[in-house]
Formats: sequence, C-alpha cells, structure tokens
Amino acid sequence: MTPRLFAIAAAILLAIPPAGGFAAPYAPGWQVVLAGGDYAQPVFDNAVLALRERLVGYGVPRGNIRRLSAQADPRDPSAEPATLDRLLTEIATLPARPGDRCLVFITSHGEHGAGVWLAHSEQVLRPAELARALAGGCAGVPTVVIVSACYSGAFAAGPMLAPNRIILTAARADRPSFGCAADRTYTVFDECLLGALPGAPSWQGVFQGANACVRQREHEMRALPSEPQAYFGLTVRNLPVR
Repeated sequence: MTPRLFAIAAAILLAIPPAGGFAAPYAPGWQVVLAGGDYAQPVFDNAVLALRERLVGYGVPRGNIRRLSAQADPRDPSAEPATLDRLLTEIATLPARPGDRCLVFITSHGEHGAGVWLAHSEQVLRPAELARALAGGCAGVPTVVIVSACYSGAFAAGPMLAPNRIILTAARADRPSFGCAADRTYTVFDECLLGALPGAPSWQGVFQGANACVRQREHEMRALPSEPQAYFGLTVRNLPVR
C-alpha cells in the first residue's frame, strides 16, 4: 500500500465510531439538592420550585436537580419525600466530579438550639448531620449551602465550616426569620434571595443583595432584625453564581 492510500485508509478508520458511538465529553456543572421541609404553608415548596426554574434558566440540567418536598401529593411527581434519611442520602451521594459544584438549598421552619424541621418524618436536621452528608460526594468540590429557617445561623458555624463551602442562612442562631404565612408566596429571606440572584456575579453579591433586602423588609414590618449569616470558605470566596 502506498503512503497516500495508507493515509486515506487510516482517516476512514478514525472516522468510524466505536461500538455504542462516541461518548460525549463530560461538561462540569452544578449538582443540586433542593428541599422544602414543611407544608403547613406553601411558601417553602414555592421557593424550591422557583429556585429550580431559576437554575434551569441558568443552564443547569433538570437531571442534575434533586427536589424533596414535605407535601403528601407534590405538584411535581418526581419530587421525593423530604424525610431526614432521604435528604441526607441525596446530599451525601451527589455525583460531583472534578470541576463540578454542589448546591444545597433547604427551607423550612427552624427550632431554636436544634435545627431545621422536616415535617414528613417529624425529625430535625442538625448542623452536624448536614456536615457529615456534605463530606460525601461534595467533599472535594466548591459547595454552596443555603439554610432558610428561623435560628438557622447555627448552620454557619462549627462542623459546617470548611474551605470549600459557602454557607448562607436566613437568621442568626438566636433570631427568628419571617414570612411563614399562608398569604405569602415566599418567606422574606427566600424572596430576597431569589431577587438577588439575577444581578449578582458571585455568591458574596447574592448574600449582600439578599441581606440588604431583608433589612429593608424587616424595617417596614418593624420586626426584630433576623440578621442573616454567611460564611465564605478560603478556596471559594469569589465563587461565581454561573
């Protein structure tokens, strides 16, 4: 075979895909868990659904988003029950690869000195339990954790702190947050968080915008300031939203 014919034959062979076709290259992105912990008021599920659609609009595949609900018959049949065991399992097994990022958003009622209430299993999610779950699939990638509940500042301290984590909470560990009412679409913090996302280039910007919004709403309500808390780990201080 002449060199020219050999080159033509080699090109043809290279153009033939292997059995099963070519595997698409992996595109790093967000791996997400969204949980509404109570359904006494619809505000929690409303925020989860709104954030999911916001993330999809930013290009996160729906298959990368795991949604949990306390509602017995959720509007989305793909939603899983927001029990303590299921929530911790979903977080611990997020399939984050190098280049990926994890996002965990939990919104519910909070219990002072305890954690976040999960009505479906009548249990409380505690900071140490969430920290252990985050040490699973998300241990080696940038991770954003948002806990929206009364007294949720406890999740921005102690075992939750890690260099790869950003933590945003709706209130100080000893303060309530506001807006858990049937006549509202979202809680105050969740409304402000959703409002801050579109214009913020980084998660620091998201927190600054949400915090300013919460202060203004609570001033209008003449409510005790909830004082949302934030922690930015050393390796993710300037992590972009998109």
